[in-house]
Amino acid sequence: MLIIHHLGISQSERIVWLCEELEIPYQLIRYDRDPQTRLTPKEYKELHPTGTALVIVDDNVILAESGAIIDYIISKYSNDRFKVKPDNPNFADYLFWYHFANGSMMPAFLVDLVVKLLAGDTENFNAIVETLQQRAYRAMDLAERRLGTNDYFAGNEFTAADIMMVFPLTTMRAFSPFDLTSYPNIRAYLKRIGARPGYQRAMKKGDPDFTPLLD
Repeated sequence: MLIIHHLGISQSERIVWLCEELEIPYQLIRYDRDPQTRLTPKEYKELHPTGTALVIVDDNVILAESGAIIDYIISKYSNDRFKVKPDNPNFADYLFWYHFANGSMMPAFLVDLVVKLLAGDTENFNAIVETLQQRAYRAMDLAERRLGTNDYFAGNEFTAADIMMVFPLTTMRAFSPFDLTSYPNIRAYLKRIGARPGYQRAMKKGDPDFTPLLD
């Protein structure tokens, strides 16, 4: 059986959610973050050479990285459900948003988090903060415009691109707060996501004590 090693309040929520949407059986093993540092516990780091969340085990396969795991599960267990085929007019958009989540949006928020933690350590700090925060704002503005013309990131159908994009728009804000008041399309989108039974089941199983940040 597929085993998901889930670090609480982390990107591994994506894989729990994906399995719930696909309704495939899996075993969930939860790990809690260090209560002081909020970092990954030692026993989780030992699961894979990357030492990061997330990790799955499937028979003799041990796999890390969100995108790789999503591709693996969709290809092996669902006959490519939630992927967009090359002859679909939304194919390019699907690829963009699928990779934008971790390629651009997550780094922008992570850098923003780091500079906040390092506040005051450089005389040019304010200028650096402003420059880095603008990256996060641009990423959010791009997502807001996209969701103003489509229900989901790859068109009007739910795909794996949404599973990738929802984490930086929701759970990541528990680490690096970002006000969504000025992003009505994103808030409407997250309301649709929050209504999905698969997402609800995933969050209850993966992080039962955490309230999803959907607004």
